[in-house]
Amino acid sequence: MPHDLDTALAGISGILVTPYDDAGEIAPARLAPILDRALAAGVHMPVVNGNTGEFYALTTDEACTMVREVAALLDGRAPLLAGVGRGVRDACRLARASAEAGAAALMIHQPPDPFVSPRGTVDYVKAVIDAGGGLPVMLYLRNDAMGTQAIADLCALPGVKGVKWATPNPLKLAAAIDACDPGITWVCGLAEIWAPPLYAVGARGFTSGLINVWPERSAAIHAALARGDYTQANHLIAGMRPFEEIRAEEMNGTNVTVVKAALLTQGHDCGPTRPPSAWPLTDAQQARLDGFLAANELA
Repeated sequence: MPHDLDTALAGISGILVTPYDDAGEIAPARLAPILDRALAAGVHMPVVNGNTGEFYALTTDEACTMVREVAALLDGRAPLLAGVGRGVRDACRLARASAEAGAAALMIHQPPDPFVSPRGTVDYVKAVIDAGGGLPVMLYLRNDAMGTQAIADLCALPGVKGVKWATPNPLKLAAAIDACDPGITWVCGLAEIWAPPLYAVGARGFTSGLINVWPERSAAIHAALARGDYTQANHLIAGMRPFEEIRAEEMNGTNVTVVKAALLTQGHDCGPTRPPSAWPLTDAQQARLDGFLAANELA
């Protein structure tokens, strides 16, 4: 069934984990109950091959398998946003696989190459858009150092529908919004905690890894922001902040670790994280996570 992509982009982009089996191989079927709960809670757009999905720890073959399998699990119930990236040839291959799987849009990871030029990034994004066969695109911006004009050049490419803004610079976001097509949706890419300040300058929607564990809280935060109730949104965010604080430790190296550890406590074994992510949590981190889960009746 067709979905309103603009509405989905302005909603919750729920970044799914990548489960592994006991042999360390990807096990996408283990996502079924996690995905079902997220959709039931009101998550607008599941995301496969995002950073909470350990995108850079997967081979390109594994990422292609993940997008096919998650699309099958989703079965048209919501639009699927498919992450693509790495070297341009791998990114183009994954874009084609995502289109064939039935993804509604592509999320293009910002290239991590140490020698990235703004104009080279335009060429990179254009190649991926072409490989995707016309699928709409969300740009994933983790570094805004390229400047407003370069961001505007990227957003001027045909097919760009959204930008996942993942830098804590609201004023630079405001400048970028002002410089680009008003039809582009600017999404808070720093999860629930950063949604209120980025909403204040024009962002709509947010990405979330919490949806794997507590999608109902993510949905309540989004509903509060949608009606302009910043007081309630901040109150709800305060209640989930401890979860995000543990995720941010060790240079964000426990970001996915916390999500998978919480899922394990909830009875959903998605395996460990792959290096260089931290695994397992330290005893102190696990105790804090256990306290958070117990306090919110999540375990």
